[in-house]
Amino acid sequence: MESLSELITKHHWGTHFVNSTPPMYGLAQCFDDLSHTDCLLCYAASRTEIPRCLPSLSARIFLDGCFLRYDSYSFYSEGSDPAVDSVVCAGEEAAEAAVFKENVKEVVERVKRSAAENGEFGVAEVGGEVYALGQCWKTVGGDGCRECLEKGGEALRGCGVKTEGRALNAGCYLRYSTHKFYNDQGETEHEHGFTERRGIITAIVLAAVAFTMLSLFAAYAGYRKLVQIRKECSNLGLVSLSISKYSSLTFKYETLEKATDYFNSSRKIGEGGGGSVFKGTLPSGEIVAVKRLFYNTRQWVDEFFNEVNLISGIQHKHLVKLLGCSIEGPESLLVYEYVPNRSLDQFLFDKNSHQCLSWKQRFDIIVGTAEGIAYLHEGSEVRIIHRDIKSSNVLLDENLSPKIADFGLARCFALDKSHLSTGIAGTLGYMAPEYLVQGQLTEKADVYSFGVLVLEIVTGMRNSTFKQEDSNTDSLLHKVWKHYISNNLADMVDPCLKNQELPANDVSNVLQIGLLCTQASVSLRPSMAEVVLMLTANQDSDIPIPHQPPFLNTSTLEQASSIRSNNSANSSVSDTLTKVGTSYTLSESSSTRSLVNMSIYQRNEQLLQK
Repeated sequence: MESLSELITKHHWGTHFVNSTPPMYGLAQCFDDLSHTDCLLCYAASRTEIPRCLPSLSARIFLDGCFLRYDSYSFYSEGSDPAVDSVVCAGEEAAEAAVFKENVKEVVERVKRSAAENGEFGVAEVGGEVYALGQCWKTVGGDGCRECLEKGGEALRGCGVKTEGRALNAGCYLRYSTHKFYNDQGETEHEHGFTERRGIITAIVLAAVAFTMLSLFAAYAGYRKLVQIRKECSNLGLVSLSISKYSSLTFKYETLEKATDYFNSSRKIGEGGGGSVFKGTLPSGEIVAVKRLFYNTRQWVDEFFNEVNLISGIQHKHLVKLLGCSIEGPESLLVYEYVPNRSLDQFLFDKNSHQCLSWKQRFDIIVGTAEGIAYLHEGSEVRIIHRDIKSSNVLLDENLSPKIADFGLARCFALDKSHLSTGIAGTLGYMAPEYLVQGQLTEKADVYSFGVLVLEIVTGMRNSTFKQEDSNTDSLLHKVWKHYISNNLADMVDPCLKNQELPANDVSNVLQIGLLCTQASVSLRPSMAEVVLMLTANQDSDIPIPHQPPFLNTSTLEQASSIRSNNSANSSVSDTLTKVGTSYTLSESSSTRSLVNMSIYQRNEQLLQK
């Protein structure tokens, strides 16, 4: 839909193909008599309706101004399809039946001739009493257009003396009516060079109705969801946001749409599993980041309201501030403070990046991130677990100070709770073993993720990178551990720092803290408050000796991938591992637990003996 939106904005029509399983083909087209503004409005209305068709593999939407279709096969050249072609007859019956039938026949014939002569589009009238419009899709070609309009004309004859008739075919749209519903003024719209018309009444009405219905539905759904969240948090001894406070966070959809230049691709500053992020400028001049959410799943609903409900009331210099949201338009939006620099992973792992973060910059990022997580765990009124701490969710401001982002997976729980049992969600390689295996969530899951992040920041290596050495596959944790027991942690420093003077003791201490955070036993991991103290204490402070961390090797991921592939072929299997962007959700059935348990806790006894 986003790709088609860009094409509609530029050309008034377009097709797009996604090489997925199953494949996805899309077509959108405005009728040739629509102005640029009306075209965008009509497409927005049709896009608003399309989610109602999910999870169907195909859908067609006809509006009196535009057409939108997606399917799992290439339908672009189809002029007609007996399985889907249809006719709609409406209105009252005309008074003089014989004359009216003759007029309809004549006006339809004129439209067919006009469309053939003018390139797939034509309008006509007879005696100022009957009007008609014909529009073929630009992908069907001349012969397909003529075939489609012929079939549409035959179908409309079945409407008898009804004053309205529409033929909805695979490759075209044909309509007649006793009132003039199209524009033929031929005026020019200065900015875009498209024809301006006074208005296609039905298209505008349909669009207005669609937006109104969606707004009411979204508002009601939002209220019901918020009530549910309040009830859940109340059961946990928490006080959720009030409806009035939630309402004060809302932005008008039109305001955010204009702020981002109608979500122009040139304004896009990021994209992930949850949606695309655009840079916007509010009428006040304030620059913001607007997250445009992918909203065709239940997961979107949960993550959207979870993020609004949990973090709208908390503020910390190392947490991205949520400014508000919009649920009244055709899609839901989140509005954040704008963080000018890229995410941390682009600084660490982008091969085209020429900027090497200095040791001081890396250390400050580590300390700042630790302080932000510690605030979530202990500094706010509610205990919040982020669940997806990773380098791509740490943004850097103009001073390269870190700000933790993306709270869609965050969870809150009461002070008297030791843990939560929940469905597993997060990113492989960052998830703590007890959470991955048993679904038991505590703050120590974030501590584990932070430990992995620390090792990545110091070494400049992704945790998901594996290297073949002596027929053994070593994860980042494994490599750092081997250098730790060999007492040469300095060799693990990012190669781009080798030419700088480094405080060797500080580097070793930070890596040791990273290993301390990634221990397999929950009780051995420090709290984030303790981590902050260890990072900011003087060099003479003793750091506890870490135990060997759990190792996640390539065979584990291959087995997990096998599970995922098998489940794609058999929907009855419950042990699913579903990829969402770079994040995964894992079910909690016993067979999956056993598989992961055997792999993740498999120890290297020879290394321990050394």
